[in-house]
Amino acid sequence: MAEVLSQNEIDALLSALSSGELTAEEIRKEETDRKVKTYDFKRAMRFSKDQIRSLSRIFENFSRLLTTYFSANLRTYVQIQVISVEQLPYEEFIRSIPKVTILNIFGVQPLDGKFVMEVNPNIAYAMLDRLLGGHGHGQDVVRSLTEIENRVMMRMFSRALEYFGDAWKGVADLDPEMDMMEVNPQFMQLVSPNETVAVVSLSSKIGETSGMINVCMPHVVLEPIMPKLSAHYWMNIKKPRENSDDLQAIQKSLQYASLPISVELGFSSITVEEFLQLTVGDVIKLEQEIDQHLPIKVGNARKYVGQPGVSRGRIAVQVTEVLEEGVKEDDEGLPITR
Repeated sequence: MAEVLSQNEIDALLSALSSGELTAEEIRKEETDRKVKTYDFKRAMRFSKDQIRSLSRIFENFSRLLTTYFSANLRTYVQIQVISVEQLPYEEFIRSIPKVTILNIFGVQPLDGKFVMEVNPNIAYAMLDRLLGGHGHGQDVVRSLTEIENRVMMRMFSRALEYFGDAWKGVADLDPEMDMMEVNPQFMQLVSPNETVAVVSLSSKIGETSGMINVCMPHVVLEPIMPKLSAHYWMNIKKPRENSDDLQAIQKSLQYASLPISVELGFSSITVEEFLQLTVGDVIKLEQEIDQHLPIKVGNARKYVGQPGVSRGRIAVQVTEVLEEGVKEDDEGLPITR
């Protein structure tokens, strides 16, 4: 869309034209000159905008799951939401996080490589304080974790990673597993410094303490499932597999369900007086002709047509026609019309 000039800019442009400072030819030349956009090969854009949007949708679901999980475990107010999804060199990500922080390094099967979830120490210490019976206040001074604190924190974040796999279920079946916890980013070398990574930043608030949680995912690790992050895949994605499995189980159960089947040999009308005078040996004449086909009902719906006969010494009915839609009848045997 063309740029819209303000009234002051229009007045300045007309003034420059009238004073001779600017000519119409110069304006035309500026418009026709090719605009050059700088490209930094160290910051290769390997994720498309479509894939970035897909990652944003996945982590919006992940943030909701984390909010529920931490709220239940910490028993306090928790709010986690996606702030941004960016792609940048791995070296730049390392420089952007604190020198001492909580780094949860985890593998994601069947992908070959590691992801990292960086938790701001202020948030991490607030969670730890809450788990150990405190009020959930963060600490301004970053210190090393004791063995007990390290064990408690690893257990909490290992369970949180289970929801990471749940958030990705619509795209791929991922099985995250905690590998190690580190506090110094300089000792964490997942990929080469120039490798492009996707960094999802989550704004987190635990009680009165706020901070950031960053999830770093190298492009080289995500590459096998990158085609599934496109909008085309999301539009053509089928229903969840568990739904189809449930449907098959229901169909299998219905195959063994019992259904009442009856055959109507014919009908006749008699008076109440004739009915009261019936005795053993009396014959009731039906209005059904002997060569007419008999209706076969499933429940109260006519589903088949057949003819009477004998099979292996027993009275039987042979099905001669299948009524595809079936004909529903009321209690009096009359067809139900809509």
